[in-house]
Amino acid sequence: MSNEVLPDDNSLIDRFINHGDQEAFALLVEKHSSRAYQIAYGILANREDAEEVAQDAFLRIYRALQNFRGDSEFSTWMYRIVINLARNKHRWHKIRGRGQELSINAPVENARNDGEMAIDLPDERLSPDRELIYEELKAKTREAMENLPESYRLAVTLRNLKELSYEEIAKILHCKVGTIKSKIARGREELKNRLAL
Repeated sequence: MSNEVLPDDNSLIDRFINHGDQEAFALLVEKHSSRAYQIAYGILANREDAEEVAQDAFLRIYRALQNFRGDSEFSTWMYRIVINLARNKHRWHKIRGRGQELSINAPVENARNDGEMAIDLPDERLSPDRELIYEELKAKTREAMENLPESYRLAVTLRNLKELSYEEIAKILHCKVGTIKSKIARGREELKNRLAL
């Protein structure tokens, strides 16, 4: 995305719905595609699937935007669509035996080229022992996240991956703020127990 300030979502939506401005929709996609991908990747732990879900989400949004009532922020509505599509794909893969795991290693600013979170170590090269420990920890973390109840996993992912506020997560997941805080606390506690931290 360039350094220029993009118009707010409501004005872009208005331009698209009332004036058929395709560029306005393209700007909405530009503003939100990275977030959509990151949320999908956090659930699916697979780049291609996350890209597909993000694209599908924007296709659905394109078709349904005229029905957007504005009861919530556009981003909240978009997150909900992405989460639902990613959940469906995740379930489909589980039924089909693909066994993809959830990753808390979603792309972030400190990510390596492969999209995995980098561990900051003084020596850039890992010794074979450290490499083994790192890989084991990564596998245990993925497994622990995968085995969390889905509601905990989503809440923890949205809080830690996207750094959303409790209020934003509550809107996205259609829960009360207190419920979200509880799910995140319980999810983190389960992760600590499973990882023996």
